[in-house]
Amino acid sequence: MATLALLLFASSAPSPLYIVYQAKWGFSSITLTAVFAVYALGLLGALIVTGSLSDHLGRRPTLLFALALEIVGMLLFAEARSVLWLFAARILQGVATGIATAAISAALIDLQPPGKPRLGALLAAAAPMGGLAAGALGSGLLVEFAPEPTRLVYWLMLASFALAALLACAMPESVQRNRSWAQSLRPEVAVPPLLRPAFVATIPCLTATWALGGLILSLGPSLTAKVLHDSSHVAGGLPIFIMAGISSAASIRLRATHARSAARGGLVALILGVGLALLALNDGSTALFLLATAIAGLGFGPAFAGAFRAVSNRAPADQRAALVASVYVASYLAYSVPALAAGIAVTQFGLLDTTNVYGIVLIALAGVALALSHRLEDPESVAASRGAQGAPAIGPPPVATADARCVAEQIQ
Repeated sequence: MATLALLLFASSAPSPLYIVYQAKWGFSSITLTAVFAVYALGLLGALIVTGSLSDHLGRRPTLLFALALEIVGMLLFAEARSVLWLFAARILQGVATGIATAAISAALIDLQPPGKPRLGALLAAAAPMGGLAAGALGSGLLVEFAPEPTRLVYWLMLASFALAALLACAMPESVQRNRSWAQSLRPEVAVPPLLRPAFVATIPCLTATWALGGLILSLGPSLTAKVLHDSSHVAGGLPIFIMAGISSAASIRLRATHARSAARGGLVALILGVGLALLALNDGSTALFLLATAIAGLGFGPAFAGAFRAVSNRAPADQRAALVASVYVASYLAYSVPALAAGIAVTQFGLLDTTNVYGIVLIALAGVALALSHRLEDPESVAASRGAQGAPAIGPPPVATADARCVAEQIQ
């Protein structure tokens, strides 16, 4: 679990540094958000292509390969000489995180105590958001108070990943290696025909939640510095820390809530949080903006988890992994593409005006999702009627192919 949290720690650590790089190398907001977006696209590709690799190659070798890629990515960050280095580092980081997430999530379930059948999946789901929150705040603190702001955090993480690799060598192997690992690299993304209406109904919810996350992680520090006029790097990381941390805690706390209720309550909180955030930005209130990110975080986790659980539970067991992959395709596209579009718009219309439009669109999408929430079927009632177990996944990202089936079948 610590390695999974560390990977997501590393993924959010560059966020407070984006404006430092921007000032140092003079690149545009388009480039800034593109550097952010390539991570999500790399992670998405890795999840889809290598999600079941550890089922065939083994958990330990798959994890070690991912950690090796991550270490190279940290080295590129630490020694970055231009924005091209940042692109290369972020792509490697995304691919490494995608590969490792699937292997770690499955290993947590493999190695969980027999008397606690939900523990592995719960840890696999909770660790990413906790790591995401800690990474933004920890990086902000190091950048603000430690020397070598664009290097130290990456050297510390490189050392941490090297230690994680040593510990992984001692990890018990729970999978018998076989020769069919190459066949497992075939992408599997599909929505069963009977579930397509329900899946379409979740798309506004997936888009609203993950597009909000993309905005905060890519442009959150810029909003704090340029709109709220707080140049502290700690302040730049606080919105990410608050939103991700509360999202993780809320998802865990509300894991027993019915899926439809969780989604509806989360969407209401999301609408309120985004509305307050726009009010805070236009009024110049940092305190209100942080409160707004807390409320939005309270909505993010439950809204996504509820929608995910409602649709994934209804899939046949032999099609669930492909459906999970489809959900994450939609989610990570929503996480990256709108943020990139916002970066383009910032150069034409300015940061505040772009954020206002972005926020209004998010509120509208959440409203549509709320209106469509009656199509979300509570998996608890479905399970009672057919004797099956459901599949909530909370926080980004669990698993996207065969390993997803393990999470999906055990987290309830």
